[in-house]
Amino acid sequence: MHRLSKAAALLILAGFAGSSQPPLIPDDQAVIRVDTRLVVLHCAVVDKKGGLITNLPQSAFKVYENKVEQPIRLFRREDVPVSLGIVIDNSGSMRDKRARVEAAAVKLVKASNPQDEVFVVNFNDEAYLDVPFTSDITKLEEGVARIDSRGGTALRDAVSMSIDYLKQEGKKDKKVLLVITDGNDTASAGMTLEKLVEKIHRSEVLVYGIGILGKEDARDRKRAMRAIDAMTRASGGASYYPGEVAEVEQIAEQVAHDIRNQYVIAYSPLNQNLDGTFRSIRVVAANGRYSVRTRSGYYATPEPAKRASR
Repeated sequence: MHRLSKAAALLILAGFAGSSQPPLIPDDQAVIRVDTRLVVLHCAVVDKKGGLITNLPQSAFKVYENKVEQPIRLFRREDVPVSLGIVIDNSGSMRDKRARVEAAAVKLVKASNPQDEVFVVNFNDEAYLDVPFTSDITKLEEGVARIDSRGGTALRDAVSMSIDYLKQEGKKDKKVLLVITDGNDTASAGMTLEKLVEKIHRSEVLVYGIGILGKEDARDRKRAMRAIDAMTRASGGASYYPGEVAEVEQIAEQVAHDIRNQYVIAYSPLNQNLDGTFRSIRVVAANGRYSVRTRSGYYATPEPAKRASR
């Protein structure tokens, strides 16, 4: 089940304000009960050339859950601040690419919303949280620059750890990961790709991936692309495969632009049963004239009632 964003929750509570029943139940539990749950989507709309379309009205969109059209309850176009994680491959094969990747990470942050909070995870055989959440550019530059590239590639473990950190410590409703790697996973301990994709669906984290795969052989390149694409498609992000490492900085700016120019759409599922099943999601814009990137689905699981702060 989707956890309501603050904006969506406030919208619901505002609707209660004009009714005879107060939104807070005045008992020892102090529980806020919301009878109708919402699923909130962050949607990027692109034309055939990949250009972002940012001026569509709500009437241009249709949302489908398990192929059934759903009623849209909330719609806005807004540059909202995000909790952002930059996950950087630090394996031995990245040694000659690190300078460009470091510059790209800094450029991404500088092109992002000033209210964003950012952390950095470097990974090789293991994943390391080198910079906890901060908005300090200097700390970020130091964090991405101080590690010596060596070892293997525990990509799935690093993404899994980063999702956990985002969910536990991220203060913004919108949560994003940018993963930069140059090869296939060779060192993850127990996190399979299938488990990771399920975790992404449950987390609602938006994942972007940059695969610098020019020197990989055909088989390893295919495996690496499969992993990156699976993560980004599940979440509604995007995958990029530059021909040269010099292109990474420009791609980082493109990712920042993409994050800041998305639609927020919330719908109330016609099927309100919390049966734990996976519900597929598809969003159509302008009768299919444009492509829409958003998460491919969610698990309809119950969540604890929200308790009012004392």
